[in-house]
Amino acid sequence: MRPSVTKSGAACGAEIGFDLAQDIDDPTFREIECIFHDNIVVVFRGQQLSNERHIEFSSRFGELEIHIVKKYLLPGFPQILLISNIRNEAGEHIGLADAGFTWHTDTSYRRRPSRCSLLYAKEVPHRDGVPLGDTVFANTIAAYEALPEPTKRRIEGRKAIHRYSARRRVADSPRPKLTAEQLSETPDIAHPIVRTHPYTGRKSLYVTAGECIGIEGMPEDEAVDLIAELDAHCVRPEFLYRHKWQVGDLLMWDNATAMHLAICDYALPQRRLMHRTTVIGTVPF
Repeated sequence: MRPSVTKSGAACGAEIGFDLAQDIDDPTFREIECIFHDNIVVVFRGQQLSNERHIEFSSRFGELEIHIVKKYLLPGFPQILLISNIRNEAGEHIGLADAGFTWHTDTSYRRRPSRCSLLYAKEVPHRDGVPLGDTVFANTIAAYEALPEPTKRRIEGRKAIHRYSARRRVADSPRPKLTAEQLSETPDIAHPIVRTHPYTGRKSLYVTAGECIGIEGMPEDEAVDLIAELDAHCVRPEFLYRHKWQVGDLLMWDNATAMHLAICDYALPQRRLMHRTTVIGTVPF
């Protein structure tokens, strides 16, 4: 079976027809990888993956990260982060309940941010037969290419300062507060605002309001205003793809060339359960 491709028709996104439970030889994997790079966000529908297979396929893209919030790692499978609004018998969430509720790109606060994330849908909330909890993606290659030339010149060679503790949170977030140890693991880091993709060479915007607290060599007020301007530009409607979930979706996205946002339009007893793996990437340049 060879992978088939159906493009979303939006700024990014495609469905790959392929059963990930089968063996994947190197030529087939390289074909999948090329489709991924071309479309930024891809989904494999109708998958039936064991935890082992989810981890194995994810590992083909690189070393897997163990998430900083250890409380929500899947027991026996620390490479898998639980994302869920489900509560246990003690009334505690079994996974991150507010993951992705603000625009961001995964682990941009790391020296080597995530190459890609792979999210596997185990339970999807519905209302009147309609799936809830969509995820929206912004194509930051298209956003960069659409910038006016003076803005491109203004940001060329500049680096934004990323701070994990400054990431925007929703009101009354159930996420545990960062410990002193976690804060020490995530010192401020500067990454290029215009990032070059390590595999395709394409340029994209790599900046997020809130998490990016400044720009090296620029006055703070000017930097914050510019970050907000670039952030708002990235999420203009023409750059977006909105994914509607189905149980069995394995969705993966390129964190070098996309921002994403999870839509929280559901609540218990509507249950959402996702398994996420995160592939460690390279130092941005």
